[in-house]
Amino acid sequence: MDVALARTPLYDWHVARNARMVDFAGWSMPVQYSSIVEEHKATRSAVGVFDISHMGRLRFDGEGAAKFLDRLLTRRVVGLGRGLIRYSLVTNEAGGILDDVLVYHQADVRNKPFHLLVVNASNRAKIVAWIERHLTDADGVTFRDQTVATAMIAVQGPQALNALQPLVDVRLGDMQYYTGQASQIAGHAGIVSRTGYTGEDGCELIVAAESAAAVVERLFAEGEAFGVRPAGLGARDTLRLEAAMPLYGHELSEAIDPFQAGLGFAVHLTDRDFIGSAALRELQERPNRVQRVGLELSSKRVPREHYPVLANGHAVGEITSGTFSPTLERPIAMAYVQPNAADVGVELAVDIRGRAEAARVVPLPFYKRLRI
Repeated sequence: MDVALARTPLYDWHVARNARMVDFAGWSMPVQYSSIVEEHKATRSAVGVFDISHMGRLRFDGEGAAKFLDRLLTRRVVGLGRGLIRYSLVTNEAGGILDDVLVYHQADVRNKPFHLLVVNASNRAKIVAWIERHLTDADGVTFRDQTVATAMIAVQGPQALNALQPLVDVRLGDMQYYTGQASQIAGHAGIVSRTGYTGEDGCELIVAAESAAAVVERLFAEGEAFGVRPAGLGARDTLRLEAAMPLYGHELSEAIDPFQAGLGFAVHLTDRDFIGSAALRELQERPNRVQRVGLELSSKRVPREHYPVLANGHAVGEITSGTFSPTLERPIAMAYVQPNAADVGVELAVDIRGRAEAARVVPLPFYKRLRI
């Protein structure tokens, strides 16, 4: 028997605009409206709007919230200032990555502080179970999964702030990256944050589920002059890959630790202990393990997940994500390779359906936006 897919608060909005809907982590999500390349280029040149309501939103209240999350996450949460957001990881006892997350320290409309954890849709049930396993009455924390009760919308691109500014009562240009503020958004209470997953400037919005359609309609009305376009999961994937942002289930898994993934910046080991910290201290000193790298290919053939990476005809790694980059107009990929094949400039090959295609290790990210 088919299992019904979950629907975001914007499901009807997507269908009305002829989006192609697909199953993504148990949610019916738009993969594209026009074409992936068009939506990708619109985000790089103007504004792309993405429904990311499938991402998990987990709220923590109480005086012990920061201390509890500090035990759960690889980056320090105690002392995280009000309005700040941190990229972090959840690791198991062996140091393997359970998820990569954003942790917010916010205040509600009554100026009462709380913490919010945004987790990947595919990992939400696992992380909720992990939290419930480690949370005790003594922690003094109230935990609520607010995913279904809220919506999350990403507004990304060089014109994103201009398109969004008329809708909010905070000065977006004054907000620093990885900060968030409570705001009225098109007349509805919510949170606006300077975050994203595309490599472009922009914001992410969190509003009540019942407010989502009205917010998006107003955004498209106000943003028409700035080239606002809807964009689906297909463009979101090619954008994040150009920006070398890892995706759970591809670059990240429980079999990979943060140092292999190039995410050592997201691990605070000094003067603190968290789940997995003992293992990570040991892993930090262990050489000769596969590393995440970027590859550019000489041909037009696209490398895909699990394709072997070769050096002198011998397998030295495996592709985790690959695409034809709409911005760079060449095939690119991320892969895990042996350390002796990981240096920038090393000439390798990718086995694409039995034929070795020349590839070269290049610096990550593949694409960096121009910062003014």
